Amino acid sequence: MSTPKRFTNGVTNVASDKPMGQLLIPDPTSVHTFFEDFDRYAAGDWTVTETDAGATQALADGDGGQLLITNTAADDDLVGIQLAKESFTLESGKKAWFTARIKGSDATQMDWLVGLHVTDTSPIASAPSDGVYFRKDDGDTNIDIAVVASSATVAEVNGIATATTGFVRLDIYFDGVDTIHYFVDGVEIGTIETTSFPTTELNVSFAVQNGEAVAKTLTVDWIGAVKER
Repeated sequence: MSTPKRFTNGVTNVASDKPMGQLLIPDPTSVHTFFEDFDRYAAGDWTVTETDAGATQALADGDGGQLLITNTAADDDLVGIQLAKESFTLESGKKAWFTARIKGSDATQMDWLVGLHVTDTSPIASAPSDGVYFRKDDGDTNIDIAVVASSATVAEVNGIATATTGFVRLDIYFDGVDTIHYFVDGVEIGTIETTSFPTTELNVSFAVQNGEAVAKTLTVDWIGAVKER
């Protein structure tokens, strides 16, 4: 095991004459950060949309913390979960990131969606009007990525990876100009170049929908977003 470098006088990303210039850690105001590891789950932090109130959202055993969403058993039953408010915007001149690690209980007969999009109570049945997100559709094992702005599909790339019943890590990096980089399990798969990215406020979001009359589950290991201020 390598020995860590020890910066006993601190580390900063701020010029010495700035308000945070003598802070011993990087300036916490330089980015807006949300990250949830699900060691805890406070229902009041989230807006939950359920087809059937019998669906559940609960912490599950698992190293690193996990949230288990268990759907009810009718075909097309949905559970959608979003932060209580839309708090991220893809803004020109500001870099942004999204990350999540999830797994579905069925590689084929279920839909799921995870990413940043506007508040929406049916994000799988009809695409959100604005957003950047990954999704898997019922009836196939393709993981897709979509960029939607003002109810128009700006870009959609199908089959960037193959869904299984194991965990998959999904990441997005927006360069603040015109390129969205997307990653699967830490590897960059491709880019989407556009100047028509969504400019309205977006919400950290994830959803699961049955593809048959069997209750499906979605497990979220972590989910988060970061944006330059």
